[in-house]
Amino acid sequence: MRVAALAGGVGAGKLLRGLVRAVDPSGVTVIGNVADDMTHLGLRISPDLDSVAYWLSGGMDRERGWGRAGDTFRTIEELGRLGGESWFSLGDLDLATHLYRTRGLHEGATLSEVTAELCERLGVSCRLIPATDDELRTWLRVEGEPPELPFQRYWVERGAEPPVREVELRGAQEARPAPGVLEAIAEADALLICPSNPVVSVMPILAVPGIREALRERRDRVVGVSPIVGGTVLQGMADKLMPVMGLEVSAAGAAEAYRGLLAAWVVDERDRDLAPKIEEREEIRVGVTDTIMTDDEVSTRLARFALELLG
Repeated sequence: MRVAALAGGVGAGKLLRGLVRAVDPSGVTVIGNVADDMTHLGLRISPDLDSVAYWLSGGMDRERGWGRAGDTFRTIEELGRLGGESWFSLGDLDLATHLYRTRGLHEGATLSEVTAELCERLGVSCRLIPATDDELRTWLRVEGEPPELPFQRYWVERGAEPPVREVELRGAQEARPAPGVLEAIAEADALLICPSNPVVSVMPILAVPGIREALRERRDRVVGVSPIVGGTVLQGMADKLMPVMGLEVSAAGAAEAYRGLLAAWVVDERDRDLAPKIEEREEIRVGVTDTIMTDDEVSTRLARFALELLG
């Protein structure tokens, strides 16, 4: 079975851990978000690509939900002691990933090529490709000063404060799908939208010209999993950004973000009462199950459940 998945960070990584157990991983292609990438301390950092790679390789720190298991932070701590920028926590093992990526890009490799090399060395069993090799970045217009912030500055350094007034994707119109993205969508038996932040993890992927259109053509094979459970965000800051886009912070609001793209949608048992409303409004099938991925077994059951909704 061939599956193409659109993925952000932690929630996606957990589900993908189950997906590669539910189906042959050699048939899985993960299309990763790059709009929260940044250059920091001279290093190219791709948080969502790295998060997915670490989850799929088994190297993720499950307690923190980000970074490498067993990592230390002596380098960044020493940098802070010396007066350098230490607001973005880079583990010592994690630094090796960023150094490898930065060197490869400086030597002329594309982000897709470097990502493939890193995945091979980390032992990732499926294919992970960025949505685009071109520069695509999320900027937020906020209340107060400075009036604009790149995503990571807002999320990590500012702690998701002050309130956001507008979300801007810079470079979207000029971006091109990375090699293999459109082919993976066209050839997939199932297309899976992972439980990632709709606004800053999945919408940037869909903003790359050609990707939304390719999914729309395959709508009958698209299933998504809600990142919102009982009106609560399990990971990240979707609750701060969905209202900015006119979306309700609920499983119904998350489904609305993908209107016209879905054939099926998975919600948690706590949102069972919303299922009929979503089915009627979005004209899709809604499945109800446990979506709280406490371990790989639950993640595997959830991945199977989502695929089976497609028939």
